[in-house]
Amino acid sequence: SSGINAEYGVGNTQVISYSNQRYMIFGETLDIAVGNCLDRFARVLKLSNDPCPGYNIEQLAKQGTKFIELPYCVKGMDVSFSGLLSHIEGTAVKMLAAGDCTKADLCYSLQETVFAMLVEITERAMAHSRSKQVLVVGGVGCNLRLQEMLAIMAEERGASLCATDERYCIDNGAMIAHTGNLMFVHNMDTSIEKSGITQRFRTDEVHIAWRD
Repeated sequence: SSGINAEYGVGNTQVISYSNQRYMIFGETLDIAVGNCLDRFARVLKLSNDPCPGYNIEQLAKQGTKFIELPYCVKGMDVSFSGLLSHIEGTAVKMLAAGDCTKADLCYSLQETVFAMLVEITERAMAHSRSKQVLVVGGVGCNLRLQEMLAIMAEERGASLCATDERYCIDNGAMIAHTGNLMFVHNMDTSIEKSGITQRFRTDEVHIAWRD
């Protein structure tokens, strides 16, 4: 069977697999992407954007000692983050002001909750497809705690995790150029006159002519 690709970033949150020159979407976010959820919460806590909000949440979460229960929203194969974000945005400032928790506790709790949701739908997709491999990409895919949780899940299933760092997880020109070259070699060229932007171009609409 084909492996499972888990794309967890600021712009997208999907669990997909390849079959017959198409990507099948097993599960996805119903509202905002996981990276968007983390970035927006970083702004609530007034965390630095250097080098990026998600990285700073990850580092702060390592210092967290108190787990705060947050809304956990998995609907079948899909996830939802907007309600969780609204809840933690509404309570974080009050809890910090009251001394009920630290910024580190909030980062730790948010990470553990959203990552558990992602691991759950990823495992479900692996079970459905009987896959023995999972590849995690996207900016949030760089997070070592997420990688650790996915690796534990994969090992328990007798499967393996493919994970890497920011050199390959996030968008870069080399990936885009390589894909463009593959399309060109397979006569999937588009004239300048017919070129345009489709913001909502879905993953499962792409014809993968360069794979069997």
